[in-house]
Amino acid sequence: MSNKPTIVLVHGFWGGAAHWRNVIIALARKGYTSVRAVELPLTSLADDAERTRKMIAQQAGPVLLVGHSYGGAVITQAGNQPNVVGLVFIAAFAPDAGESPGGITQQHLPVAAPNLEPDSDGYLWLKADKFHESFCQDLSPDEALVMAVTQKAPLASTFGDTITAPAWKQKPSWYQVSSEDRMIAPENQQNMAARLNARKVITLSASHASLASKAAEVAALIDEAATDTAKA
Repeated sequence: MSNKPTIVLVHGFWGGAAHWRNVIIALARKGYTSVRAVELPLTSLADDAERTRKMIAQQAGPVLLVGHSYGGAVITQAGNQPNVVGLVFIAAFAPDAGESPGGITQQHLPVAAPNLEPDSDGYLWLKADKFHESFCQDLSPDEALVMAVTQKAPLASTFGDTITAPAWKQKPSWYQVSSEDRMIAPENQQNMAARLNARKVITLSASHASLASKAAEVAALIDEAATDTAKA
């Protein structure tokens, strides 16, 4: 796999790097040995993009960025680095310049919107007893329980942070739509995928947590993107 890019996985809100667990295993079985997963602070788009840029800079060769959920906004902001060869969006935000995840969400409010709850420190949580039905209804109750208890809440202000120069306008992109998503409305995903001029768009019958419930299909799309960029 030496001609393939390093794959850098970027998680979203209410999760961490370990949300990629099943995808990491699936990629390893395909022979990928150069895979990294960023742990974001979720304190601002600027902070999260900078953390991702630092991870990109540590890689010696080409990098393929993969973002889930809000992670799509992060790779959109951080992906203009010269060694980034492509972007893969997994049920993710892909904002244009001046757009924010919150602004896009307002266009089609997701089913789970009432299940978000701010705390007194300014962090926005997904109610633990609503996590399964909202985020990952196609996972087992046990898997959902662990995700709910270990969720990483973002600062609510992060929702309003806007993109400056979207990397998908310069880099080849791929997009996976989750048709049963309750966190980012499927209509929003379809709209974002359409304007990316993506090399490939796939739709999975999956919850927002497609990276966990449909890891084989997600890994196959990442593999296809990595193979395509390696040919370029």
